[in-house]
Amino acid sequence: MSLKLLLQLSWRNVFRQRRRNGILVSAICLAVAGVVLLNTIMRGMQVEMINGAIENLTGHVKVLKPGYIDDPGVSKSFVLDPGWAPELPPEIVEGWASRIRVPAVVQSERETRGIQLVGVDPAREGISFFSNVAIEGETLSDADDRRILIGKALAEQLETRLGKRLVIMTQGSDGKNREAGYRIAGLYDADGTGLEKIYVFTGAQSVQNMLESNVVTEVSIRLTAQEHQPTALERLMANFTGLDVLTWQELNPQAAAFYVLGDTAIFLWFLIIMGALVFGLINTLITAVLERTRELGMLRAVGMRPRAVVTQVVFESSFIMIVGVLVGVLLGIALYLPFADGIDLSAFAAGMEGFGVGSALLVPVLESRDIGMVVGMSLVLGILASFIRHGGQFVLSRLKRSVGKRHLQIVR
Repeated sequence: MSLKLLLQLSWRNVFRQRRRNGILVSAICLAVAGVVLLNTIMRGMQVEMINGAIENLTGHVKVLKPGYIDDPGVSKSFVLDPGWAPELPPEIVEGWASRIRVPAVVQSERETRGIQLVGVDPAREGISFFSNVAIEGETLSDADDRRILIGKALAEQLETRLGKRLVIMTQGSDGKNREAGYRIAGLYDADGTGLEKIYVFTGAQSVQNMLESNVVTEVSIRLTAQEHQPTALERLMANFTGLDVLTWQELNPQAAAFYVLGDTAIFLWFLIIMGALVFGLINTLITAVLERTRELGMLRAVGMRPRAVVTQVVFESSFIMIVGVLVGVLLGIALYLPFADGIDLSAFAAGMEGFGVGSALLVPVLESRDIGMVVGMSLVLGILASFIRHGGQFVLSRLKRSVGKRHLQIVR
């Protein structure tokens, strides 16, 4: 029997049982749509994790003095040549910034807290969260600004307010304590109170003057895309001999682990949903075959070979799977579109911050590779389930017939 005739028979048989096949298509459609929609949410969480790690004064790549991570301080600093710029192709660099960051103690009239004092050049901080925070009051004007910018949560802890003076104490490279008074220029409101309680910003030149040393402790480079990391690493290592050149994954292993876990979770979620769907598909196909015993027997009687019967039924289940998957993908995309601008998670901000998602607005991300995975694996699993079921029946029937002939010969 020709393949064209088998396809025609299979396509017509799909519409003979409209109710049963309609229910099966609906189940496939809802399962695929659910997987597509959940994938966009989990991809959005992954993007937020990466952005949070990169914008947390890290960048895609950071240059540090060896030992700075274990013992941060001005003693683990280095000198950056005036006018230095990363020797990287301009198209892969979004921006870079040098900073001097040292542990310090800030003291108000009533309270004392441990902080990270960060000297920055505001013009270069477009690569970090510094440029995105809402500020009450004024921001820093340039690298020579001697005022400070503190978080609202820290201001509450210190029981201070805008315009007040604070005393900041830290340790110089000679081991002696340094202290200076700073006036609060502004209060910043970051995504999550963790950042607000830790970082206090001032001009880089101001910190260098207090420490009496013209050094920096870090250089952060933000790239236009993740795939440029190997190139940036190779060139920066050649440029900064004797210094550590680290990626954001090495500097923030928790966020990197959650990112990898997200890929695994997406795959496992898909297998669970589609595994349950495949069992339902097999049960439905079993019912369909049992109800069509006379029809299939008639096809065998008029000369259709067993393999052709199995192929016809597999084609029918494949048509059902293809229609269900395609409609499910379209439904999933339609459900994604109303949330494409973001989902407000402000009510769960504290819990989401623990997973590396600091933003109260989660923006789902629809990726073509996820659509391809859902379509490809759904069709493979569905067709494989059909082959397993009907191929097994075919082998079993041939075995029974063979055993029956041998039994008949023994009786004779």
